[in-house]
Amino acid sequence: MNPFVWKVRVYWEDTDAGGVVYHSQYLNFFERARTEWLRAKGVHQAKIAEQENVLFAIRHMDIDFISAARLDDELDITVRNVDAGGVRMTFEQDMTRCSDRQLVAKAKLTAVCLRADNFKPTRMPRWIRAEISRN
Repeated sequence: MNPFVWKVRVYWEDTDAGGVVYHSQYLNFFERARTEWLRAKGVHQAKIAEQENVLFAIRHMDIDFISAARLDDELDITVRNVDAGGVRMTFEQDMTRCSDRQLVAKAKLTAVCLRADNFKPTRMPRWIRAEISRN
């Protein structure tokens, strides 16, 4: 699968007093890339919660912080190796600084499909599984 790439710029609000990206912001950057990847596949999360009664939640995430991202850095964030099952999806993501192609962080995660009305696991609608499995 070719990776989906989403760009983000680091702003003041993303950094600590030293101009280094605060560790929790990496999670936000990874999340935004996954959201934009879904949107590019035609899967709009607010719409599927309302119309399909499903949403996605992160079940597990491993992050390796490799190099500091800093104020004004432009970052490429990838989504790749998506494996969609009945209820679970697994992803790999990389965050790379554009200026020097330095790997900043990488993540492996599992998301689950839940019913929006009671947060219990449910099978992913077939059309969503088909779209996210498509290259």
